[in-house]
Amino acid sequence: MRRLLGSRTAALARKEVIHILRDPRSLIIIFILPLIMMMIFGYAIDMDLKNIRLGALDHDRSPSSRAFLEKLHASPNFEITRRLVRRDEIKTMILSRSIRAAVVLPEGFGESIRQEILTPIQVIVDGADANSANIIINFLQAYIADYSLSLSTVHLQPLEVRVRMLYNPGMKSANFVVPGLVAVFLMMVCAMLTSVTIAREKETGTLEQILVSPIRKHEVIIGKVLPYVVLSFLIGSVILGFSYFWFKVPFRGSVLLLASLSLFYIFTALAFGLLISTVSPNQQMAMVISLVSTILPVIMLSGFIFPLASMPRVLQWVSYVIPARYFLLVIRGIMLKGTEIGTAWPWILPLMGLAAWFLLIAARRFKLKL
Repeated sequence: MRRLLGSRTAALARKEVIHILRDPRSLIIIFILPLIMMMIFGYAIDMDLKNIRLGALDHDRSPSSRAFLEKLHASPNFEITRRLVRRDEIKTMILSRSIRAAVVLPEGFGESIRQEILTPIQVIVDGADANSANIIINFLQAYIADYSLSLSTVHLQPLEVRVRMLYNPGMKSANFVVPGLVAVFLMMVCAMLTSVTIAREKETGTLEQILVSPIRKHEVIIGKVLPYVVLSFLIGSVILGFSYFWFKVPFRGSVLLLASLSLFYIFTALAFGLLISTVSPNQQMAMVISLVSTILPVIMLSGFIFPLASMPRVLQWVSYVIPARYFLLVIRGIMLKGTEIGTAWPWILPLMGLAAWFLLIAARRFKLKL
């Protein structure tokens, strides 16, 4: 029985591979289009930021240092979410994205202010997002300059900011944008690939041949998805290779880990495309639905361009069902920060849940009858 089941699934998968190979022009477009779009978006996208999460390490613990941090927390652009005790907590908090930057006040901070001595303040910023890091630095420098002027002593020297950039010392915006584009293009291409599979069978009239054969619902779905898993993985590899060799995006993590976790994202996107194909009457409608339901939500609601913390609460809730929201953290973390599996699990589990959800709905909607 298992042998028969395997042969039916393999036969359907083989049929799907033949469909792919018989349309080489579409295959070329599928590989070339993401690279062209990456060139355009990689050089053109700009971003903004607000509601920045900060960590505070206060070595002085004086009334002056507490007043400085309280005023910083009360400002509209910052929110101190972590009060740190040890210096080694900073990297851990930034790596897990609990904070975007850390402010370190030295011992003798309050005494230096009273004696009108130049007082250094260290700011450690997550440089994986070059654009956001620049904004954070500019905001902090403006705040510190304003705080210096607000002090009562007329001749007090301004406080000094000493910045240390983590993960992206050169402040290259492409290092942040390009990994995000990988998530956008994979979602778009994968959903589009599988969205036309069942719709094509309906449109060409070959669905009847499948329905009269002794094949089961799950075998149809598996047979349809498997060839596109391999094809999507190849497309993702090409896009990643292009980002590494053309844009010189660093790759500090494990290639094997990223490849393994990318399969979860690819499977989620393919399952979503399969769901679209079950409700689409023809290929044209399937492609339109897949493009509209992937490009706009992924770009607007995943955190790729617009920070989620700046959005209305309703849109933040909607973003939890956008698979790219989680994969963006995975790919940027692995490529730019060298994130390991222990840190990435909180982002992978939602992807697995979304993949199972999309696949379950697609299986329930697919009917083995006309």
